Amino acid sequence: MIALDQTQKQKIHRRNIDTVIYEGEADTIIVEGSLEDKRFCDSHLFSGEVRPPCTVHHMIIRMVLHLPELTIVDIEVDLPTVPHGECLDVRECLAPLKGMRIAAGFTSNVRKLVDRSTACTHVLTLVSAMAPAAFQGAWSASIRQPLDREIYVKMMDRLKNTCWAWREDGPLVEKLSASH
Repeated sequence: MIALDQTQKQKIHRRNIDTVIYEGEADTIIVEGSLEDKRFCDSHLFSGEVRPPCTVHHMIIRMVLHLPELTIVDIEVDLPTVPHGECLDVRECLAPLKGMRIAAGFTSNVRKLVDRSTACTHVLTLVSAMAPAAFQGAWSASIRQPLDREIYVKMMDRLKNTCWAWREDGPLVEKLSASH
């Protein structure tokens, strides 16, 4: 086991990724994700400049998703804090995702659709991390009211192979299949 006495070790860097789901207009949800990198120590740059501890990145992505398909209706990138002014040029890089569904293979489809020359790894990391949370949030939004059995079963089918518990050959999928 790795021993970490937090009272004796200086924190150097922290990355937080957070995703919140909000109800939207008629059959939509709004998925808001943020990525924040904080540096807790001085940074010595090649130029000789020393930068004090700071927030290096703070990025926010907002998506409007249509339910139950989880289709991206709209998407925007907000960059409150970036290390370089040039970083602001990536704000439109996720536009090709409009119309795409959040489903199996989402991350690999993002990497195919978004040209790396127009994007940054941090934005791609954040949008990829948001997908599973969006799925969970859509589920939460959908079951706030009783569902028609057919819709419920369709939604449950989408859980197949999303995690260990819902693996194709596991007991939960078997139970779901038996209930059809």
